[in-house]
Amino acid sequence: MKILNFTLCLLSAAVVSSCDDNDDKNKFTLPVVTNTGIALPYTVLGTGNNVEIRNGGFGSAACAHPTNEGEFYALTDRGPNTDATGGKYFPSPNYTPRIGHFRLNNDGTVEKLAEILFKTPSGTPISGRPNPAGFGSTGEIAYDLTGAVLSTDEYGLDSEGLVAMKDGTFWVSDEYGPHIVHYSSTGVQLERISPVGINTGTRKLPAVFAKRWANRGMEGLAITPDEKTLVGIMQSRLYNPSNAGAINKTLTRIVTFDIATGKTKQYLYKQEIDNNSNSEITALSATQFLIIERDGNFSADGAVMKHIYKIDISEATDVSGTDFNAENGLLVNGKALEANTWEDLAAANIKPVAKTLAVDVFKYLGNYPHDKLEGIWLINSNTIGIINDDDFGVWSDATNKIKAKTLSPTKGTERDGNRLYILKF
Repeated sequence: MKILNFTLCLLSAAVVSSCDDNDDKNKFTLPVVTNTGIALPYTVLGTGNNVEIRNGGFGSAACAHPTNEGEFYALTDRGPNTDATGGKYFPSPNYTPRIGHFRLNNDGTVEKLAEILFKTPSGTPISGRPNPAGFGSTGEIAYDLTGAVLSTDEYGLDSEGLVAMKDGTFWVSDEYGPHIVHYSSTGVQLERISPVGINTGTRKLPAVFAKRWANRGMEGLAITPDEKTLVGIMQSRLYNPSNAGAINKTLTRIVTFDIATGKTKQYLYKQEIDNNSNSEITALSATQFLIIERDGNFSADGAVMKHIYKIDISEATDVSGTDFNAENGLLVNGKALEANTWEDLAAANIKPVAKTLAVDVFKYLGNYPHDKLEGIWLINSNTIGIINDDDFGVWSDATNKIKAKTLSPTKGTERDGNRLYILKF
C-alpha cells in the first residue's frame, strides 16, 4: 500500500463516493456517506439512576481487519464510569472490556459481526476495574452507585489502543499500567508488558512510563507494516518528575517495542496545546504514522481542535538514555525531559518527531459535534474512517450524579453516540 498523499481532492466535504485507486489490491465499494456520519449499533446495557447505559462504547480505538476489506475492529475502554469524589463510579462493575468486529455495508449501515471479550490467561473474563498496588495501580478508587468501594482487578484494563495481527491475535494498550497486552483471537491474555517495577511479566517498558498521568496513559497503539514493531503513544505529558515538576505541558512520548527482542526506543511528540490529548496512532510505514491530536471540547460550545497529523520518526532523537530502569528516564540539564523547555531540549540536540497537519476534521466535515475523536480505520491509500468515544452514553453532572451524555454539557439534549465518518483525500 502506498503512503497516503494528504492533499485534499476537490471533493465536497459533505459526500464521499466510491473509492477508485488502482494501487490498492484490496478494494471495496464505499457507500455514499454524508458528513453526519453513520451510527454504530448498540444495545442497552442497563440503567443507572434511571439513565440508560448503552452497550456501545466502541470508540476508544479502531483498526482495519488485516484481510477482510470493508471490515474493521473497534475497542471499548474499561466500561461505563463517571466521576465520583476521589475516584470513579462503575455502574456496571463487572463489565468486560472488548473488541467489536464490524462491517461497513453497501447500504451505508454498520453491522456488528462479533464481540471478543478480554480474558485472563486461564480464560476468565476480566473487568475494567483498576489494578491493585504493584500491578499498575493509578490510585483511582472504584465505587458502585451506592458508594461502596469495589475490589480491584489484577487483570483489569482501561483499553485505549488496538492492533489486529494477521495471525488473528490482538495487541492492546491501556491507561492503567500503562500495559501493552497480547490477546489471542478469542481474547485470552498471552502476555502483559508493563513498565519496570510493575509485577506483570518479564518483558518490560522503560520505568519512566509508570509516571503516566492517571486516565491519560497509552492512548494509541500501532504496528509497523512488517508486524515487527509496536508503536505506542501517550495521551498527554508524563507526571515526570511530578505533576508540578512537569512544566513542559506539550511534551509527550512515543515508545517503540520490538516484538521479537523486547528492545524499546523513545521519541518526543510536541502537542499544539498544553495538556492536549493524543488519541490514536496508525502506521503508514515503518517510520510514518497518523496521529489524532485533539482537545476535549464540543463544537456546540465554541471552537474545537480535532486534528489528524502525519508524523515521521526517522529524524527524531531516541531519548531512551542508557538506563532503562531510571525512574525519571533520560535527564537533560540534570532534569527530567518534561522539566525542560523545548528550547532547552533543542540546545541539547534533541529533536521531536516531524509533524504535518493532514486534516482539520472540523473544517473538512463542516462540523464535528463530539468531544472525543479517538479511532482511525485506514481503509485504503486515500480513505480513512474515524470514530468517536461516546462513553457508553453516560457521564456525571456538576454534583457527580450520573446522567445521559449529550453533545454539550449545557446546550441541547441530543445524546452522544458512536459514529463512523469517512474522509477521502
